[in-house]
Amino acid sequence: MKLSPDKKLDVSEVLKDLDQYRPKRKGWTWRTKIDNHEIGPFVYQDTSENLSNSIPLPAAEYFANIDPQSEMVITTEIASGRFEDDLRRMRMAAWHGADHIMVIRTTGQSHIDGLIEGTPEGIGGIPVTRKQIRATRKALDAIEEEVGRPINFHSYVSGVAGPEIAVMFAEEGVNGAHQDPQYNVLYRDINMHRSFVDAAESKKIMSDAGILQLDGAHNANATAKEAWKVTPELFVQHAVNTAYSRAVGMSAEQIALSTVPPTAPPAPKLRLDLPYAVALRELFPDYKMRAQQNTRYMEADMMEATVSHVLDTMISRLTQTDIQSTITPDEGRNIPWHYNNVAGVNTARQTLMGLDGLTDILEVKQDDAMRAKVRELKERAVLFLEEIIAQGGYYAAVEAGQFVDQGYYPERKGDGIKRDPHGGDGAGSVIARAEDYGAPVCSHFGNNTYNQSQEKACMSYGGCSLCDADKIQYIDELDDTDNVATRLQHPLADRAQGVLRPEVEKHGDGVVCVTLFVPESPAVAELAALEMARRMGLKNPEVINKRIMHPAEGSLFEIKGVLEVTVRIKDLPVTEREQPMAEPDIEAWVRPRNIHIVAATVGEDEHSVGLHEILDIKHGGIEKYGFVCHNLGTSVPIETVLQHAQQTGARAVLISTIVTHANVHQQHMRHLHELAKQLGIRQQLILVAGGTQVTDKLARKCGLDAGFGRGTTGQDVASFIVRKLQETQAK
Repeated sequence: MKLSPDKKLDVSEVLKDLDQYRPKRKGWTWRTKIDNHEIGPFVYQDTSENLSNSIPLPAAEYFANIDPQSEMVITTEIASGRFEDDLRRMRMAAWHGADHIMVIRTTGQSHIDGLIEGTPEGIGGIPVTRKQIRATRKALDAIEEEVGRPINFHSYVSGVAGPEIAVMFAEEGVNGAHQDPQYNVLYRDINMHRSFVDAAESKKIMSDAGILQLDGAHNANATAKEAWKVTPELFVQHAVNTAYSRAVGMSAEQIALSTVPPTAPPAPKLRLDLPYAVALRELFPDYKMRAQQNTRYMEADMMEATVSHVLDTMISRLTQTDIQSTITPDEGRNIPWHYNNVAGVNTARQTLMGLDGLTDILEVKQDDAMRAKVRELKERAVLFLEEIIAQGGYYAAVEAGQFVDQGYYPERKGDGIKRDPHGGDGAGSVIARAEDYGAPVCSHFGNNTYNQSQEKACMSYGGCSLCDADKIQYIDELDDTDNVATRLQHPLADRAQGVLRPEVEKHGDGVVCVTLFVPESPAVAELAALEMARRMGLKNPEVINKRIMHPAEGSLFEIKGVLEVTVRIKDLPVTEREQPMAEPDIEAWVRPRNIHIVAATVGEDEHSVGLHEILDIKHGGIEKYGFVCHNLGTSVPIETVLQHAQQTGARAVLISTIVTHANVHQQHMRHLHELAKQLGIRQQLILVAGGTQVTDKLARKCGLDAGFGRGTTGQDVASFIVRKLQETQAK
């Protein structure tokens, strides 16, 4: 399957011959750091290879559209509930620099004791099925070819069916997975014995398949009432899982610790979180680190989440993180929206690029206060672990409720999570293995009657499904009404008819978000905002974020609702944008003609950057083609502009108008046209306006020859002027 940047991902093509599809690669792939990497006008210290296809950060237009990529792997987490919708979201995220696609598993799958088949719709996540995994890996194989970088696919090896899931992941080319028996015990109440026995088998399978393991210690940080007090426990949880993984045979290179900074502003974040991060790296120097934003304190406010995300990423840069995860604040208000996934990825990218080379110029202060805090955290963790051993081990400690206790160890509040070692889901399901037990796959922990003296134990019976993909049993769908083919009927019909609806979660869901400021007390303002949304035509409006500006003066609301409006592509006045002339052709025509141009920012406007971008040779402006440019500067009256045009014999006038209060930009454009007419020079001048609120249609409506808005280049303006002059000359 091949993707084209100008065409939508065809889900039908992904599903075609899926029973025959095999992953193109297996195992985790890290980015390769490039020292002294020259990209555009800059030399970077913390980057990896550039992408073949990507969408640069917004400010890149001022730096020749360079798009440097950090050396850190960047995660995006996806969970719309329908894998076919997530494939497009993955493609968007990959174009924005994500190469670790983590699919959140559907609620409750931890308690299902076998594999799910087909593609049922999920609630709060994706059902992890073979078809969903295979289709996703197939799409990602094509997406990684499109962007020019390997993309790691990740999900969860946990729950009662952990070993079965691990085998499927190994068969289908999943590259990373969460695996931590403590997650089963503490957060899913699965029997301890069953969890640790299953973990040994799962970890062995993951190890042989080259799957990177992330642990689940961050969940304590994300669920604790006062997360900064459970930091000693986090070290213990990391230690338990890494030691168990190593005992099973997993190498250090395959283990990543999933870390979460314990606080967020208004807490003194850096003073609390940085010593924790330093202690973690010093205690576990042999393992990779995956940093994730703390969802415990996440509200529905995008700005708040973004600021915390930036601070978390700065800590990651200071303490040598290997994977930077990007949580979106959607978790605090709804299913993650695709453009917020991209926003999270871009927040990490923008921060990491802005902090490039940070550790070359700054280092964490290793004074007495820092060392004392780091040592204190380590000592508390060691004492915690010693107490567990003294009590009789991990099971006894969990039974006593010592984990996720809100006390700052050795303090105890008595509110920790308690689990019965003999209870929970799957209790009594661990049985002694028979002496002649034969493992169904060659990646197996423990005794196996099949000949293990050979390179692969399964060679004794002609190979297993891990070694011979033809032995994998693929089941397409089991439900006639809850499957991907049924769900695709509506979207495919829409596409065939050229029907468009807005969307943020699933195809054509019609969901939109509006922002309203209402100048009243919070209670009255919220009722008013919802009523205003209804009168806009939004169905089922609900407030997803509220910010009080002042108790009496008003509040700002973000409201989501369904807009039951469709647009047909054929009814849109779509016009092909005229392509600019080739630069050599522009210069060849302009250079011998001594064409003068007068330019200025007009009115009371002091903005000059945009005009310089269009004019200056340094920024690729029109000077480089041979135009003689007279830049009069800022806050220039229209009368002065036209006076200079007369004095220089200019052929074109370019005005920049950014300030738009009371539509003053329209007034300036109309005045330019009318005054040129009064002076009798309108016919001999090309009049062009530019600005953030200027469009070509608006400029022409005001009497000018053209208008240029955001994203305009000197080549665009030069092409228009040359073509206009050629047209005049022809007449």
